Amino acid sequence: QVQLVESGGGLVQAGGSLRLSCAAYGRTFSSYTMGWFRQAPGKEREFVAAIRWSGGPTYYEDSVKGRFTISGDNAKNTVYLQMNSLKPEDTAVYLCAAETTGRGIWSPFMYDYWGQGTQVTVSS
Repeated sequence: QVQLVESGGGLVQAGGSLRLSCAAYGRTFSSYTMGWFRQAPGKEREFVAAIRWSGGPTYYEDSVKGRFTISGDNAKNTVYLQMNSLKPEDTAVYLCAAETTGRGIWSPFMYDYWGQGTQVTVSS
């Protein structure tokens, strides 16, 4: 019923920037929180950033604070993740997710819908 589609990933050198987009599709879709997670090969999925549609507060994982910025465009049903000063350790598949109950922010288990992910590779 609800689909999330990420785009904007790619290969970039350390110190560079990328802007990821997550477009949401679904007539009855309504989210309370939109989040970005990432997963590197052999590692667990980890929280990156999230935004509340109402009120606009944002949340970030410590390692990306000051470098990444999450934002949303309600009219376009799209969430963005601006990534600056990228580091090799940022390399991962980045996934967007939607949470509809308002119960969670940090845990991937609290999110109801997931995109397929977009690869971000940062070279040294």
